[in-house]
Amino acid sequence: MKLNREEQETIITFNAKYKNATIYTRDPTVMREVDSLVIGYPDVFKCVAMSDIDKTYEMPKTAVSYRKPRMLSEEQREAKKKYDEDKQLEQYM
Repeated sequence: MKLNREEQETIITFNAKYKNATIYTRDPTVMREVDSLVIGYPDVFKCVAMSDIDKTYEMPKTAVSYRKPRMLSEEQREAKKKYDEDKQLEQYM
């Protein structure tokens, strides 16, 4: 069953009482990323349920991270812009 982009949701749930977080996802990209963590670190990341359209994982809530937005200097922004333009040109050659 193919889901539209709006239906491809990911929900991360955890609370102060328990040490684990639960990830429920219908997004194939998230599934691939977490599946690679399950394979690489089976003692930390676990797939606990799956169907043909979704998967549920458990992991330590310490693996959930928050990041502040990346702040680029004007020089870095220009370098990134040039890099992106060069990469786009390579695709058409």
